[in-house]
This record gives sequence, C-alpha cells and structure tokens, in this order.
Amino acid sequence: MAITASMVKDLRARTGAGMMECKKALTESGGDIEAAVEALRKSGAAKADKRAGRIAAEGTIAACVSDDGTRGVVVEVNCETDFVAKDDSFKAFAQAVTETVAQEHPDSVDALRALPLRGGTGTVEEARQALIGKIGEKIDVRRFSSLEAGAQGRISAYLHGARIGVLVAVTGGGDGLGKDIAMHIAASRPLCVSKDQVPEQTVAKEREIYAAQAEGSGKPAQIMEKMVEGRIKKYLGEITLLGQPFVKDPDTSVEKLLKDERAEVGGFIRYEVGEGLERREDDFVAEVMAQAKGG
Repeated sequence: MAITASMVKDLRARTGAGMMECKKALTESGGDIEAAVEALRKSGAAKADKRAGRIAAEGTIAACVSDDGTRGVVVEVNCETDFVAKDDSFKAFAQAVTETVAQEHPDSVDALRALPLRGGTGTVEEARQALIGKIGEKIDVRRFSSLEAGAQGRISAYLHGARIGVLVAVTGGGDGLGKDIAMHIAASRPLCVSKDQVPEQTVAKEREIYAAQAEGSGKPAQIMEKMVEGRIKKYLGEITLLGQPFVKDPDTSVEKLLKDERAEVGGFIRYEVGEGLERREDDFVAEVMAQAKGG
C-alpha cells in the first residue's frame, strides 16, 4: 500500500512523532494507522527506558484551588531542559496531572501514575510515556502536595512564572491578603510559620555554631551567651514566616501584618523546580561542535 503524505500528516497529528518515524511506522504496518500508532507508542516507551538515567531537574510547578477555596494542590513535573518546560504539550500535561490529583486524591506518586488522566484517554503513566516519545526527553511527575484550609479558612495560590508555586491557608483578613502572603512566601522562602515549629535539633545545631564563633571573640561568658541568643533570635526571624519583614512593606513584619488584619496562617507549601536535584551542566558550544564534526 502506498504511504501518502496525508497519512503521515494524520499520524504525526495523533502521536507528535517525527515525519520519518511516522513514515517508517506506516510502511511497516502496511498503512494501518492504528498499528502504526501502537508501534510508535512502543518505541516511545523504549526511548523512555533509555532515558531513565538522565537528570530531569528542569520543569514546571502547577497548582489549582477548589471552587470553594477549601483545598489546594501543587505539583512538580520535571523535564531535562528549560526549552521543553515551555512546550505547550508539556505544560498541558502538568496541568492535567494537577487536576487529576485535585479530583482523585491519590496518596502517592505511584498511585497517581495508575489513575486516568483528566481530559486524557489513558492513565497518567501512559500519557507520560507518550509525551516522552513525542518530546524526546525524560519526564517525571516528581511530587505533589495538598493543603486544607480548615474551619473558616481559605486557600490562596501563587505561581511565580512556572518555577515557584505556593499554597497558603489563611483565616480572616481582607481580600487579597492570602495572595500577598503567598507572594511573600515565594520570595522569602520561610521554612515554617512560627518559631515553635522549628525542629529543636535545628536550633541546637545553630546554637552550637554560634557558640563556637563567640568563643573566638575573647569576651566574658555572659556576654558570649547574650551574643549567641541574639543570633538565635535573628536566625528564627529569618527562617519563620511570622518573623520575616513583609516583602511589600519591609518596615512591617508578617506577624504584625496578620495581627492588624486579624488573620492567621494555618500552613503553607512552597515548591521550587528542581529543589534538591542535581542539575545537568550543558556545554552547548561543545555539543554543537561535536554534532558539526559528526555530520
């Protein structure tokens, strides 16, 4: 059977695969487009296996909040390059995954993979494999979290581009306060809401470091103790939401802002693309030169 340009075009539209791959798949299937689709999906899965060892430290953060504002979800989906992170298909997949988490409430990434993708025709894992075959990079659904508002509270979400996502639960306050607090969290990276939430071992470690620094000052023990406690107080102010200066008004602490608004923060989640992941350092000049020599 003759393979026409129209057949190749249709297969490309369905799979996103390259023109030559589509033509080859159609030729091998004798023009059976369904068989060609299956063959391309299988080859996409094979490519995915070969990419399993690659580092996927770029990507996107997506978030959504329920219509009643009582629950929010934030998801990180990774890829290998910033270029792919901006691809419409990749962004649509991340958003569909987020909506799946919001609707289905999975308890792990493994459980999420087996769920039907919202707006799709297969599972999250099948869609991920198909996207790998289309885009040609390793793609991972790395993590997700949800946040409940609690009684009388509301969830606010803020995305800084596609690289930082924040959910925050706020009770009380005026319109826009939740988003302002979420923006602050995105910018200032607090570790927790208040100093009583900081792990004791973290404080103990900092106190040990400050004590060692103070010993080198040659000052009396009582003075050194005050120096250490002063540094601990400053440290707790820097890492806790309530202790930080509000980014939109540095003369006011977040704690004072909330007090003035008669509001409270019940909790927050902050995601940043690639946190804790090793990033691949690409030498694009060398890569282009190598391709030129090989071609």
